[in-house]
Amino acid sequence: MKSTWTISQMPDLTGRTAVVTGANSGLGVATAQVLGKAGAHVVLAVRDLDKGRQAAATVPGSPEVRHLDLADLSSVRQFAASWDGDLDLLINNAGVMMAPEGRTKDGFETHFGTNHLGHFALTNLLLPHITDRVVTVSAAAHRWVSGINFDNLYLSGAYNPRRAYAQSKLANLLFTLELQRRLSEIDSPVRALSAHPGLAATELLRAPKPVLRIFIRMVAQDAEAGALPTLFAATQDLPGASYVGPDGISGMRGGPTLVSPTAAASDPAAAKRLWTLSEELTDTCFAVSS
Repeated sequence: MKSTWTISQMPDLTGRTAVVTGANSGLGVATAQVLGKAGAHVVLAVRDLDKGRQAAATVPGSPEVRHLDLADLSSVRQFAASWDGDLDLLINNAGVMMAPEGRTKDGFETHFGTNHLGHFALTNLLLPHITDRVVTVSAAAHRWVSGINFDNLYLSGAYNPRRAYAQSKLANLLFTLELQRRLSEIDSPVRALSAHPGLAATELLRAPKPVLRIFIRMVAQDAEAGALPTLFAATQDLPGASYVGPDGISGMRGGPTLVSPTAAASDPAAAKRLWTLSEELTDTCFAVSS
């Protein structure tokens, strides 16, 4: 049965606060716009403040722009340290896709450091403030790898942008799995969920070849449709560790529904191993308010 859920079914979010990372364009700003229209106070956490302010001008309600560079752990710490009060919803949306080989400010491979470690640290540091849920945006591309390459995490000497991106998206799902396990273990009301947008035509998805650009225009959803799985995960009564994506062919487009990750993304041992490693690399740990 096809999903019929649309933004017209969004609940009233008046009085609630949401942080959306990477909200200056694409899926991020589309998500922020819907949350703001539903009444939420939305904080656009962005690397480029000028672009963030331009995006905020399109967000209804009382949007706020704050600086956050997920490729720099000092920036992540500053953002979290400045937070005061409750945070209902954290949406880990920002990311880089198939970038050339490079390193973050802290020396991590660009995809793994930005897409996973930056959000891992941000979530742990903000967790004492979070009251409802954490939604982390993964991708169907997590299926492109069979597991985390713990022996060569940064793919040194064997770098491939497709593999690096896929590994970071797999890490997003393993992070969600272990975060939810830890939350459940202490009977926390906070839930961790993940989502993927299918094939969405955003700035992140730039095809260098004309034939690919034509294919994307024909098949891809727009950013607004691509944001639906994230919004569904953020507002509907779903079990912790749920994974939401489009219900169409190959998960490329369609309405939001519960979907299944790969076996590699459902491996509790790998999730625990990744968590321990991520704690060491970011010097952050799981902590909730007392």
